[in-house]
Parts: sequence; structure tokens; C-alpha cells
Amino acid sequence: MKKFIYTFICALLSLTIYAQSTITGTILDTDTSEPLIGASVYLKGTNTGTVTDLKGAFSLTTDKTGNSTIVASYVGYLATEKNVNLNGGDMAIGSIMLSNDAVGIGEVVVTGVMDIVRDRRTPVAVSTIGIEEIQSKAVGNVEFPELMKNTPSVYVSNQLGFGDSQMFMRGFNQTNTAFLLNGQPINGMEDGRMYWSNWSGMSDVASAVQIQRGLGSSKLAISSVGGTVNIVTKTVDNKEGGFARMMVGNDGYLKGTASYSTGLQGKWAVTALVDHWQANNKWSDGTFGQGQNYFLSVGYVPTAKSTFNFLITGAPQNHGQRWSQNLETLEETPRFNQHWGEYNGDIISERTNFYHKPVINLSWDYAINDISSLSSVLYASFGRGGGTGNYGSNRLRTDAGQVDWDAIEARQSQDSTGIGVFSDDYALRASMNNHQWYGNVTTYETKLAENLSLSVGADVRFYKGDHFRQLVNTFGLDGWNESFRHAERASDYVVNETFSVNPWSTIFNFADESQRIAYDYSENINYQGVFGQVEYSTTAFSTFVQTAVSNQSYQRTGRWSDIGQSDLVNKIGYNVKGGASYSFDQSNTIFANAGYYSRQPYLDNIFENIRYSNDFVQPEIENENVIGLELGYKLFLQNFAANVNLYNTSWGNRTNISVFNNDNGTPDDESDDFAQRNIERGISQVHRGFELDLSYKIMDGFRVKGYTSLGDWKFTEIANVTVFNDDTGEEIGSEDGTDLSDIHVPNAPQTSLV
Repeated sequence: MKKFIYTFICALLSLTIYAQSTITGTILDTDTSEPLIGASVYLKGTNTGTVTDLKGAFSLTTDKTGNSTIVASYVGYLATEKNVNLNGGDMAIGSIMLSNDAVGIGEVVVTGVMDIVRDRRTPVAVSTIGIEEIQSKAVGNVEFPELMKNTPSVYVSNQLGFGDSQMFMRGFNQTNTAFLLNGQPINGMEDGRMYWSNWSGMSDVASAVQIQRGLGSSKLAISSVGGTVNIVTKTVDNKEGGFARMMVGNDGYLKGTASYSTGLQGKWAVTALVDHWQANNKWSDGTFGQGQNYFLSVGYVPTAKSTFNFLITGAPQNHGQRWSQNLETLEETPRFNQHWGEYNGDIISERTNFYHKPVINLSWDYAINDISSLSSVLYASFGRGGGTGNYGSNRLRTDAGQVDWDAIEARQSQDSTGIGVFSDDYALRASMNNHQWYGNVTTYETKLAENLSLSVGADVRFYKGDHFRQLVNTFGLDGWNESFRHAERASDYVVNETFSVNPWSTIFNFADESQRIAYDYSENINYQGVFGQVEYSTTAFSTFVQTAVSNQSYQRTGRWSDIGQSDLVNKIGYNVKGGASYSFDQSNTIFANAGYYSRQPYLDNIFENIRYSNDFVQPEIENENVIGLELGYKLFLQNFAANVNLYNTSWGNRTNISVFNNDNGTPDDESDDFAQRNIERGISQVHRGFELDLSYKIMDGFRVKGYTSLGDWKFTEIANVTVFNDDTGEEIGSEDGTDLSDIHVPNAPQTSLV
């Protein structure tokens, strides 16, 4: 009997010693609860590990017993540990949730208005910059576009002045890249331009930036020829805390910032930021700058299903600019800038940009039920300001080539009449670009079936822009004879008021109609669009089809020689695009997308001479045509990720307006000094390219990234070119375009490697 008991105990101990535990579970994304395919799962302190399948599930077998730790990790996510007590049997531990690190978009709520996409699921070329990366890069006098310059096919040029950066995506400039702030379109309505001086505070408050290259996944009928940039600021997800900092840099750069977030306290959250910056120069002499940033965002969560966010932000600023220079002079003195000089001991720039653009928006996200949601953003902006320049003639310069303001004033103070005239005297003027803009974007999303979703929405915008010139300084004169081109002013009409370039005062203090000079007109643009998307998605396959239709109306009102209103013109535009992705296994995904845009021209392109005429271009300008094709491959391993993209974008019937300043920056004869405006119509071009970006996680907190972009961007033709004197509106000449089949698109490098 004793022998039997002894044998039984030994056998039981043997079974215990060699018993195995099988641990099962799933690895999910914290924000979306989507399965993470190919995530690494291992038992801490052992060599036992596995990866998740297409459903994010894993099964791990070990003979270890007692307290142990399961570690789950995935490229672009923060590793997570979970304690388990192994007892030699099967154990289902449920789901382990992983949060994105700075490489991902864990800080971003995926809403219908924002059009944020997941890198691994959506069949578009996408790169996302998280809050940690933003904060690490947004230091000193780094402008917001520079945060994106390490993205494939993105090039940033910032050599003109503070806030004058230009960003190019796949060879297309900013007017053809769509920029969204919390779902609100922020490209200029008239010309599509982006003025980064108006958004200089974004680097301090953005919680994420997503760059969708190519036609992207945005549902709006917007100008995303090169790509779409989504800027996200969130309040209810901010952590409680704040900071105050002071930064200094070369050329007298100084910046002070204070910010505080309450975090979500009950149902409310508040984030506030104030900022002041100033500098003597940037890239060249006379490109001084100074300004402030303010940002206030209030979040409110009345119920678990509803979230509101109110935002007001602005960046009043002024800065000196550098325009065209004589190339020979520029080679000898790279920092040379002919548009400034000393006046009564202070530096005054002939080319100063000053602007204040308060932006207000109210967003609402509402979860109607488990399968449906509604998202909406209501917004408004009120821009005031413009840019200064010379008015009249007889500018005087120092021997060094700078403007001699004191000499100009001394000469004009001797004028017995005290009244300036365009042909003999010199003044500093400001070209004002004031606007009021209101809009709303609303999206409704619902699941039609387990793997099938539908989203529909509307995009409505109302815009009015007022454009005129006003006097800034008459340098010793009491007034200015200003009857030129005005249909109702007497020949001796005198304008005698001058206005500051202070961006705070210009909100309310600008010239009324009686004190305006050179031109005075308004532009009204009304836009109504509807859009929809159907998406089918499984763990291995994802596809979507989008379409949008919009009507845009244009009308111009002249108050100078062009008194009256133009006819109202309506243009219908639309787009259709779609794409699909397929995951062969946990690590390998391919995708393709294609789209066609019939895009309405910008208002500035459809008038014969936008500053001086209500007449439309004849024959009537037709819509631009854009066709985009793209193929891609995505590789995701435990610590390594790679993306390969091939694209082809053809763009026809486009218009380009450029201004060239003939001032050569020397004290020699300047009889031919004027701004020349070139309008090129009927342009066609094709952009093809290859992109590769790589990311390798060496250890937690340390990642190596690199990319290469190879482009072949060429014009095919230009139908005609018209040249105007930008100061007087006089047409200088017109000629037929030429075949440009072998001419590459300028301004951005076609090959880059980082």
C-alpha cells in the first residue's frame, strides 16, 4: 500500500512538473478596437513567443508555472504587459489593448468630419505625425510646414520671411494641396493659397497631423490634387497640466509661450495658450518679424454619446519680406534685400506682410446608436490685413541699395503743394485683403451590415472678400492726388488718411471707400456640396468608393472704374474615387486607388483682369481635370515597417498666376520698376513618381526613419500667356503658349533622400 501511494505521488508530481499552459487572447487597437495583425506576444524572461493572426488572436504554450508576465507589442504602438498566474491549464486572458505611440495616431479620434485614416487599413499613401513628434520638432523659429518635411514627396521652402513658407507635395504647390483644421477647410477660397503666418500657433496646439498623399480619402470636393493635410486639435483628450517656456535664437529670435489644460473635469475641459515672438531677421536682411498667438478651446461632454468642442485661435503678426533680386548681386551678397531701409532710426520694410485672422469653430460628435453617428463643424473666420509696397515713382536708394526713406521725405517735404502725384512722388501703400467666411461640414455615418458602412454629408461655404489699397505713409506729403481710374472722382480728388500696419488695429481700422486708392472691389463665392462613401472592410480586405458633387457661384463687385456687379456664374464640379487593399498575411498588404476630379477654377482665374474688371475670360474658363492612379505595398514586422508607393497624376486645363517684381535692387535708373503679373492658361502637366519610407524601432523611445522620393514631373503645354502691369492693370502683351513636353515642373526637387 505504501509503495502504491509513493508511486501515485511521484506520478502526480511528474504530471505537475511537465504540465503545459496554453494562453489565448486577442490584441486590439485601443481607439478603434480593431485587431492588430502580426502583433508580437511573448512570455517575459523566456524565448516563448508568437504573433497574432488576421483576427488579432494568439495562442501561446508554455510549461512555466506561477506568476508570469505577457508582453504584447506592435510597430507604432506602445508595448503593454499583463500579469498572469499559470497553473498548468488552458487560460483565456481576453483582449490586450495597445495604444499608438508618436509614430501612430493614438491621440486622434477618428471622426467623419476629420477624415483621419488608419495607416494599415485605408488604401491610400498616408503618413501621420503624433503629438510627441510635433513637440520634439516644433522648437525655436520652426514654422509649421517644417513638421512635415520628412514625409516622402514633401518639400518645404522657407527662405522669404517669417510665415512665408511654401510646401510642395508630389510637385504640386500649396494651392493644390487641401488643408483641414478639425475638418474645416482653410485654403484661401479665392486662390487656394496657404499663408502660414496666419497659423503660426498650430505647432503649439496640434495633437496630430496626418498627410494623405495623392487624392487621399477625404470625402470633400476639395483641392487635393497633391494631397490632403489634416491638422487636429483636441481638448477633451488633453491631460491636465501646463507649461511656460522662453526660447532664444540667432538674429534676435525670442519666443515666450504659456499654456494650460484642465483635462476633462467632469463634463468640461479647457485648453488655453498665449504666445509672443519677435526676431530681427530670418533668411535675409530686412525680414524682421513679430507677432502673437492665442488659442482657446473648450470641450464639453454632456453625455457618453455627445461631445462638443469650441475653438477660437488667431496669430496677429507682421514681418518684412524679400522679393526678386538682381542675380549678380544675390550671388555676391546672399542676404541682400533691397526692400528695406532706416527711417527716423527705425527699420521700415517696403514689403511688409501684416495680418490678423481670428478663426472660430464649433464641432459636435454624436453617437446616435451602436451603428450610427453624426459629426458636424460650424466655422467662421474674419481676416484683416495685407501687404505693403511702393506707390508712385522716384524711389531713392542709398549707395548700398536700400530704400532711403529719410531722403524721400526730405525731398517731398519741399513740395509747395504738399500733395503727391503718381508720376512724381513716392508713397508706401498697403494692398488690403479683408474677408468674412462662414461654413459648415456635416457627416452622417452608419453600418449597413457587419462589414459594410455608409457615410454621407454636406459641405456649405459663404465667402466675401474685399480688396483695395490704402496709404500707409506719404513721407512729408499732406495728401495724395488719387483720381486715377476712378469713374466718379474729380481730377483734383485728394486722399489724406494713412493707416497702420499693426495687425491688431487693422481688425477695425482700415480705409473706407472715400480713402481707398488704385482699386476697390469685392468677391462673393458661395459653395454647396454633397458627398458620400461606401466602405467594405474585413480583417484581410478593405475597399471604398467615394463621390462628391458641388456647385460654386462667383460674382465680382467693382467700385472703381469697374462700378457695378458682374453676372453671377455657377460652376458644377464633381469627383469619383475609390481604392482597395488586401493583406496576404499578418505582415504584407498591397493597395491601389484611382480617381477623377472635375474641379472648378478659382475665382481669380475666371476674370480677365481680377483687380480692374468685371469681365469674365472669353472663351469661358472650363473646369480643371485631374486623374490620379496609385499602387502601394505595406510591410509591417515587429520592429520594422516599410511603405512603397507608385503614382501617376495628370492635370489638365489649369491656370497659373504669378507676380514678378522688376525692381533690381540697385540705385541705378528704375524707370522700368513695376510688378508684372503673368497669367498662364490651359496648362497641362503629368506627375509620376516612386516613394519609399522605412521605420525601424531599435528600442523603446528610439526609432530610425528614412525615405526616398523619385519624381518625374513635366509640363505638356500652355495654351496662352497674358502679361499685366500689376500696379495699373494695363495689359502689356499676350502670346500663344508653347509645347513644354520636355520642361520639368520647377520649385521643388524631383529626387530626395533622407
